[in-house]
Amino acid sequence: MTKQIVRIKDIAERANVSTGTVDRVLHNRGRVAEDVRQRVTKIAEELNYEPNLLARTLVNNKVYHIAAIIPDPKADSYWQAPKSGIDKAEEELKRYGIRVTHFIYDSLDAASFTRAAGKVEELAFDGILVAPIFYRESLAFLNKWKSSKVPFVQFNTHIPAYEPLMYIGQDSYQSGVLAGKLMHYGCREKATFVVAHIEEDIQNSTHLIHKEQGFVDYFSSHGQEGFYTVIQKDLKATAQHTIAQQLDSLFEEETQIKGIFVTNSKANIVATYLQKRQITHVRLIGYDLIEKNLHFLNSETIDFLINQNPKGQGYWGIYGLADHLVFKKKNNPIKYLPLDIITKENLQYYIEADI
Repeated sequence: MTKQIVRIKDIAERANVSTGTVDRVLHNRGRVAEDVRQRVTKIAEELNYEPNLLARTLVNNKVYHIAAIIPDPKADSYWQAPKSGIDKAEEELKRYGIRVTHFIYDSLDAASFTRAAGKVEELAFDGILVAPIFYRESLAFLNKWKSSKVPFVQFNTHIPAYEPLMYIGQDSYQSGVLAGKLMHYGCREKATFVVAHIEEDIQNSTHLIHKEQGFVDYFSSHGQEGFYTVIQKDLKATAQHTIAQQLDSLFEEETQIKGIFVTNSKANIVATYLQKRQITHVRLIGYDLIEKNLHFLNSETIDFLINQNPKGQGYWGIYGLADHLVFKKKNNPIKYLPLDIITKENLQYYIEADI
């Protein structure tokens, strides 16, 4: 059954007032007697009136310019998914006047984030979508946007002190707790677990610190003291030592390693090492459905991937700004995305999903 469209004219006839009066009430402009306002509002609610947002934006003929500050997908394939989500949202929202300009930075270079955000500062944007993965470098820009009342949405990394319009992504702490629980399943022997931050400036990455803390806290509340040991390792390739050499040293020093939790999308680096060294007793947990990770998930070198839905982060980030700018909807300040546990057996369903 087709839903009947309720027009302003229908409300006016029921309320016995002019269409102009209904328009003023619905859009809260101009002077209307209070009893008339209440009568029109009640009738609109009874009829389930929904404004024609497309018609309204076409009449306004306004273009809303949004800046998207995101890491370079060419340097790290993880970021292709949020970029695709942003592009998809822009395509769907073009008819409402939404236009997105991308400002790309290097996820391994804090200075490049500063340059990208600085370019946004030089131009006038109606809204900003940003992945503020460099904590220190982000603060000054977040403060400026807050002070100048430019609405901005954070995704991937949440820095709540500067009151973004909304944050879209996972609860990093709870994803660390989840990784701990997955690691713990079936483990009945004394064990050492490693939290591995790979190719990251960990002291400047609050979301990764929160993941680590969630993982550590899980084991602090499970098992006898000293039965499970959690250690943290920052793994970065240097001129002196490759990551494989650093892992060699780690396994020589720690003889009871039973699991490694990689806090970003680079679990495939550890998986490559384990496969080459023919290490099969170590459970490996990481993040994200990038091609290199999927190869090792299918070969069961990676046991679990936690899906952060990066495409959805970009997609809903643009929609959050559109809701605020175009549709005048009030946003929930936090949109946590589900903590999806991906295995070899259910992988296909997530690959086939669009958002």
